[in-house]
Amino acid sequence: MDSYTKLRNLLGEVFDLAATDALLDWDQQTMMPPGGAEGRARARALINRTAHDRFVSAEMEDLLEAARKEVAGRDPDSDEARIVRRVSIDFEKERRVPSEWVAHFFYAATLSQQAWEEAKPGSDFDKFKPHLEKMVGLRREYADFFAPYDHVYDPLVDDFEPGMKTRQISELFAQLRQRQVRLVRSILERGKAVNAAPLHRSYPVRKQEAFSLEVARALGYDLRCGRIDVAAHPFTNGLNPGDVRITTRYDPRYIGSALFSTIHESGHAMYDQGVPASIANIPTRLGQSLSPSFVSSMGVHESQSRLWENFVGRGRPFWVHYYPTLKKLFPSPLEGVGLETFYRAINKVKPSLIRTESDEATYNLHVMLRFDLETSLMTRSLEVSDLPEAWNAKMQEYLGLTPPDHAQGVLQDIHWSIGYIGYFPSYTLGNVMAGQLWERITEDVPDLSHQIERGEFGSLLSWLRRNVHAHGAKFDSGELILRSTGKPLTAEPYLRYLETKFGEIYKL
Repeated sequence: MDSYTKLRNLLGEVFDLAATDALLDWDQQTMMPPGGAEGRARARALINRTAHDRFVSAEMEDLLEAARKEVAGRDPDSDEARIVRRVSIDFEKERRVPSEWVAHFFYAATLSQQAWEEAKPGSDFDKFKPHLEKMVGLRREYADFFAPYDHVYDPLVDDFEPGMKTRQISELFAQLRQRQVRLVRSILERGKAVNAAPLHRSYPVRKQEAFSLEVARALGYDLRCGRIDVAAHPFTNGLNPGDVRITTRYDPRYIGSALFSTIHESGHAMYDQGVPASIANIPTRLGQSLSPSFVSSMGVHESQSRLWENFVGRGRPFWVHYYPTLKKLFPSPLEGVGLETFYRAINKVKPSLIRTESDEATYNLHVMLRFDLETSLMTRSLEVSDLPEAWNAKMQEYLGLTPPDHAQGVLQDIHWSIGYIGYFPSYTLGNVMAGQLWERITEDVPDLSHQIERGEFGSLLSWLRRNVHAHGAKFDSGELILRSTGKPLTAEPYLRYLETKFGEIYKL
């Protein structure tokens, strides 16, 4: 047996451990009774420590060295060469993290997540505070494993977006902020040009479930290899390409919550389902753990979810096809509401408290707010005890709003409870990547809008399969975008999309 084959076998063992942890995480967020948190914390600490030790073992190091020599003469873009390269990068980062820290982190994160789930409904920040202080402290410790660095936030961003630096994110955000603030200001000057009231009527959950399921299937989410459940915060959990699970949440007084969450998570899931079996069972380092999803980065992952949710799901062609079905399901709340009124309603621009329910024009401002707070936490210029006040001040600065309680403010996201400090920029990076991908897709598939009007999504999914999903984690995000679009990553297509779409809706 050659060294590369032995390496793949060992990686397969680590992959299976990571998939086991992913299943425990899915169960905790969907099925586990609250009393199970302590036992679950011990189990996840053990599994992640075991996976870590196996991944950074002397055996892995020896096999990587031997495999590098074996693939040296092959096409540098071959599966073998690229897999060895990616695993080598992940190995060098993972080996700098002590096993004791890995176990401690996952034990603390499991209990922190449970505390967040209990604190959020009652808007009880004090109940969650000691857990958040623990998670922030652990992430500060983690960053120090990689000193010296240009910025203490760099190692955290790199977990989710390999190679990305805090400086690059700051520069991108500055570019986006200037144009998006100007766009939002122009829209708000139009006053009440769009009425979103029809979205906030009585929409029975059972019918919402049926419609969301129909849409997910039609887009291409393969339910033979997946399922849809309910969670406090919608997420996707890929155990392997044959088992990719998504969750959503239902609001009987708002039709958009479950629908757009389901489309968003279906986009994530189709990426995981689309990674070829030949390169699928390889763990990648995404976040603080080894993940069973062999994908380029979380920015690329978010590009898939944001593309399907916004460029497709909030587009007029999609509703040309689906609005008649929606009206049949909900005749009373949608009585007298025409297609154009509904389309404008789901694209209404209005500063809002909740990131996951914000419009496309203001969404990135929510991400920038979190980025500012995270970098301040990591540089110690902000402490957890001052976070609620800082959150509210940033909400006023960016969106002109003050949350009435912590549930709609600092407690609204799950990310910090599980230590995902460094993840939020991936959402904006995903938006930007989605804009660039969409521009190229519409060039390659010129009748795409007409296909979507007919409820046909096969050409779009096939393009993404060929140009994004098929490569898994073989290329970093910059390489992947360049290969798939022919241009380096740029925010211009995304900004053009926003300005064109909302310029038309608001007659700017």
